[in-house]
Amino acid sequence: MNRPLISAKSLLLGNVLLAFLTFLSSSGAFAAASVPRLLDRIVAVVNNEAITQYDLNDRVKLTTQQLKHQGTPLPPREVLEKQLLERLITDRIQLQFAKETGVRVDDAQLDKTLQRIAQQNNLSLEAFRATLEKDGVSFAQFREEIRNEVILERLREREVDNKTSVTESEIDNHLSTRATQLGGEEEFNLAHILIRVPEQASPEQVKEKLARAELALNALKAQANFGQIAATYSDAPDAMQGGQLGWRTGSRLPALFTEAIQKLQPGDNTAILRSPNGFHILKLLDRRGKDTPMIVQQTHARHILIKTNETVSETDAKQRLLQVKERLDNGGNFAELARQYSEDGSASKGGDLGWLSPGTTVPEFEHAMDALKPGQISQPIHSPFGWHLIEVLERRQEDVSKERQRLMARQELRARKIDEGYESWLRQLRDQAYVEYRQEEK
Repeated sequence: MNRPLISAKSLLLGNVLLAFLTFLSSSGAFAAASVPRLLDRIVAVVNNEAITQYDLNDRVKLTTQQLKHQGTPLPPREVLEKQLLERLITDRIQLQFAKETGVRVDDAQLDKTLQRIAQQNNLSLEAFRATLEKDGVSFAQFREEIRNEVILERLREREVDNKTSVTESEIDNHLSTRATQLGGEEEFNLAHILIRVPEQASPEQVKEKLARAELALNALKAQANFGQIAATYSDAPDAMQGGQLGWRTGSRLPALFTEAIQKLQPGDNTAILRSPNGFHILKLLDRRGKDTPMIVQQTHARHILIKTNETVSETDAKQRLLQVKERLDNGGNFAELARQYSEDGSASKGGDLGWLSPGTTVPEFEHAMDALKPGQISQPIHSPFGWHLIEVLERRQEDVSKERQRLMARQELRARKIDEGYESWLRQLRDQAYVEYRQEEK
């Protein structure tokens, strides 16, 4: 069955934003608007926009508090500034591309996101705002930072996640070879260091990047803290989280990584690995088996989807669904209206999505579906795919052990493709941008 609602990522944006809020509120990372900028200068130019020392100082302050919160030793100030400037540049490039290609978050959607963050912190929106301001955080500036986070998330979904699919034959091949693959039934908790190499790198550039990777490896051999070395040397987005990749199945990892961790014990790290993206060093934190049976609550649901695009705004899509909802409330037939109005592949089946297990759909859809009782129809619900009306038909407790292998294989293959696709897309976007550094050599 073609299900366009398959979840794109295992980490939900809400969790990311919650952690982001925690570090912001603990650090006072964004100064109140009344504080004057006494000194400022341009440290980099990205296409036609400037990144200032003030911008960089804000990010350094935030990250310093984040590393302290995690108990990760701080790298030298100049190293931290260099790493964070690269991340600011990467974020700025993506935000510029998002603006050029029409990725936006309107105020109404932003307000809902802020409301969700407040609820995750067990606060009302008013109390949430008061807490930020008490900690010296400008709510207006925090609001725009969250808008940017959501834009970057939607951009990745559009450019990478939504273009990534897994075929049934790929799943068949994966399952048929799983028994002979290392880690087919194991999960690995990993951290890594990535020294990124440009796509069209010269031999001199490759040599320089390899030397940097060797410095990191030598530091690890001298018993240095892996998290600190990742924060100092790694170019990966998770560098400031100590390079944590989290738990991943062997089948979700590139073959290069799988082979490298074959004989590692928890606490060990690999030698330097070379991939198309650059040089890697992996650390195995832990490993575990995956043989536990899985009993889950499944939901039989159907939906009507209205997509947004250049001609259909968020407001238009929601209004159309409200009109459909009114017809349903007055005795309209859900299946017939789904066939008439839904823009999903399930429309021909009356919107029927079949039996859905936890994690099968995107979080926004699943949360709304789980709140319904059998026979109930939701109000219009927004997700990355558009606006939905959802009806729950029935629920059941099901042993999905037999189905689990296929579902997990699909998720693992897709997650691997997304990881690789995002790195490749980000590298290409970075290579196409004009970047001028104006920092003084230290």
